[in-house]
Amino acid sequence: MKFIKIGKIVNTHGIKGELRIISDFKYKDKVFVKDFNIYIGPDKIKEKITSYRKHKQFDMICLASYNNINEVLKYKGLYVFIDKSDLKLAPNSYLNEDIIGLDVIVLNNNIGKITDVIKNVKGELLVINNKILVPYYDVFVKKIDIDNNKIYLNYIDGLFD
Repeated sequence: MKFIKIGKIVNTHGIKGELRIISDFKYKDKVFVKDFNIYIGPDKIKEKITSYRKHKQFDMICLASYNNINEVLKYKGLYVFIDKSDLKLAPNSYLNEDIIGLDVIVLNNNIGKITDVIKNVKGELLVINNKILVPYYDVFVKKIDIDNNKIYLNYIDGLFD
């Protein structure tokens, strides 16, 4: 199993054992659904989601077999993970973890590797060689080729000089 961190349980909500999660995971609609398995904490305790709702900036979930706040308090402050193999993505959809380490090709030249993907208020940025930032939008990203370990970017005058 390959685990992917999708958020952190920051508190409980109400007396029925609902958990309040902070998450910036890009595919929430795929994981915060009824009967989806999540894994909690460093021991990756497997739990099943029974309900989900959005509340302010939080993702609120209830877990199977828990009906009381006292039963779920043990999870407060722990990270939430999913098994990557459980996540069913559409073709040409990728997790940020998938593109880190890809060779960056611009005008048929390898200019480095993706070292990170960072989030800001307006979206995501690809970090190339820990120094070049490129917005992670279709305007800039021409093609992602996971099989050949490459990401092709459109040339933008002044961006790579």
